[in-house]
Amino acid sequence: MVAEGRVTVDGQRPPAQGRLIDPEREEVLLDGHPLVRRGVQRRYLALNKPVGVVSTARDPGGRPTVLDLVDDRRGLFPVGRLDLDSRGLMLLTDDGDLALRLTHPRYQVAKGYRVTVKGLITGEQLMALRLGPVLVDGPTNPLEIRLLRGGSRRSVVLLQLAEGRQRQIRRMCAAVGVKVEDLERVSIGELRLGTLTEGRARELSSGEVRRLRSSVGLS
Repeated sequence: MVAEGRVTVDGQRPPAQGRLIDPEREEVLLDGHPLVRRGVQRRYLALNKPVGVVSTARDPGGRPTVLDLVDDRRGLFPVGRLDLDSRGLMLLTDDGDLALRLTHPRYQVAKGYRVTVKGLITGEQLMALRLGPVLVDGPTNPLEIRLLRGGSRRSVVLLQLAEGRQRQIRRMCAAVGVKVEDLERVSIGELRLGTLTEGRARELSSGEVRRLRSSVGLS
C-alpha cells in the first residue's frame, strides 16, 4: 500500500520502502482516510539464542538472526546484543520505551551471566573481576561474581553486569588471565531464562512484563 502511494504521512507520500513515524505527532492517511489509533497491544518474547545466531534484526552477510527463530516477527526487534559466540536470554519486543531503558547506561539494568572458564579460577582472579579490571577503553565498574563450581579442567562463575561494552566479559576475563569457554546470559533485570529450550522463544506473562517495566520506572 505504501509502494502504491495509497499512504500519506502529514500529507506527504513516504518512500516506497516505508519509514518510521511518530504516531503521536504525525497524521497517517490511507486512501485519504485517517487511521484511528486504538489501544496498542505490545509484544514481549524471551528467546534463548544459540551460538552462531546474530543478535540483530538482519544481517548483510546472510547469517541467521534472532528474528529468524520466531514464527511471527512483525514489529519485533532485539533489545541489546549477545556476541555471535555467546548464547542465552534475549528480549524481543516492539516496546521502544522499555528497550531504551533496558539498554541505556543511566538505568543500570543488571544482566546475569553463567560463564565457564578454562582451568581453576583463583581467589585473586575472582577479586580482580569483582573490583573491575582496566581495559583498553577504560576501567570497568565493580560487579557481583560468585563461584558456582571450581575444578582443574574448568570453573563456572555467575556474574552480574550492568555495563554493555562490546565483548566486555570476555575482555575482562582475559585481562585477569582467564579464558572463557562458554558464556550464557541467564537474566535481564527481572527476566529469567529459566528452562527455555535453546533456539526457542516464548511470550512473557503479564506479570513478567509488569515487573520488567516497573524495574525501569515504566507503568
